[in-house]
Amino acid sequence: MSFSNDAEGKAPRRRRRAWTTDEKRRIVDESLEDEASLAEVARRHDLNANQLFTWRRQFGVEPVAPRDLAPILPVTIASEIAADDLDAGSRGQMEIVLADGERIIVWSDVETAALTRVLKALARR
Repeated sequence: MSFSNDAEGKAPRRRRRAWTTDEKRRIVDESLEDEASLAEVARRHDLNANQLFTWRRQFGVEPVAPRDLAPILPVTIASEIAADDLDAGSRGQMEIVLADGERIIVWSDVETAALTRVLKALARR
């Protein structure tokens, strides 16, 4: 990206980049790949995500309806824990009960990225 100072030495301004039709089409195609994040594709090309949306419309890409999301389930937070539930292994843990009744138990030291991967994999099944 190039910058220029005006005659009075004011702060530099960004110059607009001229994208060729082929470049635009390549970036739009990249944004349509499975598992592609539109925001991530835009960032990778130093492009505003809104501009990428505009290009997608120009190339006739129809907006995609949101994928089926997991249903929102009720959450219960228990403030009182029975003494026999308070062994060393149960402190700082979270239990996730899936719609089909299966349970996932994670401890407070679980890595967010790892838990996210597990939950995404479960959502796809």
